Amino acid sequence: MADTGVQARRSAVYLLDQVLGEEPRLMSELLASGALDKLPPDDRARAQRLAQDTLRGLERADRLLQKHLQKPPPLTVRNVLRVGTVELCQGGAAHGVVNTMVNLVSQHRTLSHLKGLTNAVLRKIAAQGPEAWGALRAPRLPKWLRGPLAEAWGTDAIAAMEEAHFAGAPLDLTAKGDPAALAEAVGGTLLPTGSVRVTDAGQVSTMPGFAEGDWWVQDAAAAIAVRVLAPKEGETVLDLCAAPGGKTMQLAAAGAVVTAVDQSHPRMQRVKENLTRVGLKAKTLTKDARAVEGEFDAILLDAPCSATGTIRRHPDLPHAKDGSEFGDLIELQSELIDHAWSLLKPGGRLVFCTCSLLPDEGEVQVDEALERHGDMTVDRAALDLPGVEAAWQTEEGGLRLRPDFWADKGGMDGFYIACLRKGEASRAVGR
Repeated sequence: MADTGVQARRSAVYLLDQVLGEEPRLMSELLASGALDKLPPDDRARAQRLAQDTLRGLERADRLLQKHLQKPPPLTVRNVLRVGTVELCQGGAAHGVVNTMVNLVSQHRTLSHLKGLTNAVLRKIAAQGPEAWGALRAPRLPKWLRGPLAEAWGTDAIAAMEEAHFAGAPLDLTAKGDPAALAEAVGGTLLPTGSVRVTDAGQVSTMPGFAEGDWWVQDAAAAIAVRVLAPKEGETVLDLCAAPGGKTMQLAAAGAVVTAVDQSHPRMQRVKENLTRVGLKAKTLTKDARAVEGEFDAILLDAPCSATGTIRRHPDLPHAKDGSEFGDLIELQSELIDHAWSLLKPGGRLVFCTCSLLPDEGEVQVDEALERHGDMTVDRAALDLPGVEAAWQTEEGGLRLRPDFWADKGGMDGFYIACLRKGEASRAVGR
């Protein structure tokens, strides 16, 4: 039977060339710019999965390959070998994988002379690799990121996070209505916090309830932020940095009068499309969050950040970034907190959150904000929610979520969440 993965494998190699090249690009940017648009849906999904699996297993693949290479070949050939190695070690049929990868090299304008090398190396991997693969450690984060995270959480915790990153992420859904009914409809598991988790989901748009707008995709950790905010029907709620809109939809589904803000036109268009699909309403503004005016009962600020908490879903992040932009992001977060605070009514609440594992983008931000604003207190009681464990609470009163939490359930994204009250609060608060 002929192997049908030629286009998917070629595209996976292209994605890796871009992510791992001299000027690294994020996969999300590549996909948004149409890198895979010409592929049929099945090939597009397969190419993306192959690239992500290879990035997750990059250290393992390179360890196996170095035994058969006297020196590293050019990047494209190296990525052909990496994709082939990961496929073979995950059970791919040797004949189809090896033949396709050799053909990809032989058809290359300047690298065709390396087809013999490609063939020889992958045949050795096919024979020896699958057994050796499982004996290797979970791939480690690059030193520039592993160092600060180990300092913050300890080496044992980082090792557990790396296991979670390597395992990847299941699909989490947020129900527009009853989560238990959704779990039954899609064959998923109801998580303690109310999200629904699906393994081996396949094509999202063909799942029960998608076309009807019964649910949306949203990691379980991200969904907790709106539950902490606890929007009430009729409240005016500002959702800053709203794209792709999961939290906007949560807020609207609770009956809040929502204003969603994002400065990216394409990303805001996605928010509008998502709202339309699920039949929910929100006012949408495409502008810098620091330029927003008005007065609101509650504000959700999911601030731009390093996204280091999302590596289990986005394994390109550690390779395409080097941490050089994190300082600017941390400064921007402080500015956004201060501006959001100026828009909040007395007695109102601000939930600040980031999908980051770095304390400087979470715990430290809240500590410093409390020093800047005399009328700001942390509402610890807001974290008392079903499924939210007491051990996740932090010294300053926030919530620290990590990829290694719920390891027996498939993990969660890394997140930081804190609920901040302005002036006189309607319930007990404290630091």
